[in-house]
Amino acid sequence: MLLTLLLTLSAPVPAAPPGWPVFRGNAAMTGVAAVALPDTLEIRWKFKTGNAIESAAAIVDGVVYVASGDQHLYAIDLKTGQQKWKTPLDAPIKASPAVNKDRVYVGNSDGKFFALDTATGKILWTFDTSGEITGGANFHGDNILVGCHNNALFCISPAGAKLWEFRIEGPVNGSVAVAGDRTFVAGCDSLLHVLDAKTGKNLGEVDLGGQTGATAAVLGDSVYVGTMSNQVVAINWKTLKKTWLFENPRKQQPFYSSASVTEGLVVVGCRDKKLYAIDRATGKEKWSFIAEGMIDGSPLVAGSRVYVGSLHSDGHFHVLDLATGKKVMPKLELDSAVTGSPAAGPDCVLIGTEKGTLYCLGRKP
Repeated sequence: MLLTLLLTLSAPVPAAPPGWPVFRGNAAMTGVAAVALPDTLEIRWKFKTGNAIESAAAIVDGVVYVASGDQHLYAIDLKTGQQKWKTPLDAPIKASPAVNKDRVYVGNSDGKFFALDTATGKILWTFDTSGEITGGANFHGDNILVGCHNNALFCISPAGAKLWEFRIEGPVNGSVAVAGDRTFVAGCDSLLHVLDAKTGKNLGEVDLGGQTGATAAVLGDSVYVGTMSNQVVAINWKTLKKTWLFENPRKQQPFYSSASVTEGLVVVGCRDKKLYAIDRATGKEKWSFIAEGMIDGSPLVAGSRVYVGSLHSDGHFHVLDLATGKKVMPKLELDSAVTGSPAAGPDCVLIGTEKGTLYCLGRKP
């Protein structure tokens, strides 16, 4: 029985099914989609909000959910780009929405965490974390996991009641990853915590060597996360030992981007304007791509390609070959800096900008 449990926990995490219900597409936060997107991306539609989109959209059952700094959560028809509903949430929103069953969950900069009905946008309940929320929620079964700047990770029931909380010495900036009955918290205490997702019990921790604003990704026995101290760290979460460290060749250039993790590569953006592909086994650089702006958003891997935007004022969005890092199509120029992270639909990419525009990129009908 113990062997079966260990094999289950260490099994490779599959890519997300078509759709994108949480920040990095799946519970393990790997940033990998199970779809191969069109060879050439065109602007299929644009949807304008009133302020910056700093997160990733959620995409479930043909509906896109996107949060904006204009204090609203929007539901948009994926096919047409037409608004289905919008709900005011009383403060700017930087966190990504997350969808489970018939509910969409998101937190705002005032520390309020909301559960809304996916069909109508009606607020079903509100939970006060008392700290700004910048990371999207994740799920352990039907329970909701969300961190905040009040130095805590909360586990909340579907009815909106606190089940447990785990406190660290600093804000929890990103989402938490979930693998089996484990969840993984990285934040401003410079530690990776491995928790029992059922109880919130701390099962162990590892010194990251620096604070992190990124979301950790889990594949098999390993966790990968970038730090504000110029490094990407690989950790075996069972032994609580570091496997390797990748250091940005240019010092004082932090990794705010969350990594995409495939069987062979860890792909992550950096403030030195580069996207790095790191060998997952050795921690050595396989390739790097130079963008014209800093890369704070997180890359998306779909099929044999990588999709990523930069903070260049011209809104550059790049499509690269996963094996080589070479461009496979000319960059797209959107209306402003790409402040959001991409999300994959069945045949398109959704990405948000500093001017509050959500782009649907795919093949035009």
